[in-house]
Amino acid sequence: MPDYELTYLEYGAHDEPFPPPEMAWTEPNGLIAIGGDLSPRRLVNAYSSGIFPWFNEGEPIYWWNPDPRSVLFPEAIRISRSLRKNIRNKGYTVAFDKNFKEVIKSCAEPRAYSEGTWISPQMQQAYCNLHKIGIAHSVEVYNEKDELVGGLYGISSGGVFSGESMFSCERDTSKIAFVALAWYAQHAGYSLIDCQIENPHLVSLGAVNIPRKDYLKILKSAPSAEAADWVFDSSVDLSKWVPK
Repeated sequence: MPDYELTYLEYGAHDEPFPPPEMAWTEPNGLIAIGGDLSPRRLVNAYSSGIFPWFNEGEPIYWWNPDPRSVLFPEAIRISRSLRKNIRNKGYTVAFDKNFKEVIKSCAEPRAYSEGTWISPQMQQAYCNLHKIGIAHSVEVYNEKDELVGGLYGISSGGVFSGESMFSCERDTSKIAFVALAWYAQHAGYSLIDCQIENPHLVSLGAVNIPRKDYLKILKSAPSAEAADWVFDSSVDLSKWVPK
C-alpha cells in the first residue's frame, strides 16, 4: 500500500502547489497527484518541480515524479558509426520550432506496437500553448524533399530540457533529432536532458538512471538556459560532432 494519500488538485487553481517529492508513490512509481488542469501556469509549475503529466484520453490527469529518473547528460550522448553515416549521407537537415504543431501531431500517431496514444488532443493543445509562450520547443528533421521525417518536442525548465516524445518516419531520424538536441543543449548551457522514464531507445543513446533527489538538485541549482535562442546552426556537421 502507498505510504501517503494521493493529492487531488483543484481545477482552475493554477498556482496550487504540488506535493513534495517524498509523497510520490513507489507503486505505480512516481504517481504524486491527480486532477487539476493543463493550464500553462500549472504545467510550468509542475516541470519546475520535476513533475510531469501522463495519462490516457478519458482518464483524469495523473502527475508523476518517478524515482529513479532517466536522464542524458549532453556530453555523454552515444553516436554510433552507422548513425554518423546516416547523418552524413542521407541529406537530412535539422530545424528548431519550424513546425511544432506537426511534430506533436506526428508524435501522437499510433505506433506499430500500439493502437492508442497518450498524446490526446487535450495534451497537444496544452503543449502548443506552451510553445506559443516560448516554453515548449521542437527539434525537426527534414529529408531532401523538405518533408518532415523525424523529430521530438519537450519543455525548457531552467537548466533542464524535458523531452516528452519523439517520432521517426525514416530510419534513425528520431535519433538524429536527439543528437541535434544534445548538441544544442551543450552549447546553450542546459545541464541535462530529462528522459523521465527509461526505455531501450534512449539507453542506446546514452541515457542513464539517477536518483530522483539528484535530479531535483540539478533542476533547482543548474544555471538557467532559458535565454537560449532555439535556432539551429545549419553550418554544424552533426556527423563530426564529438561531445565533450
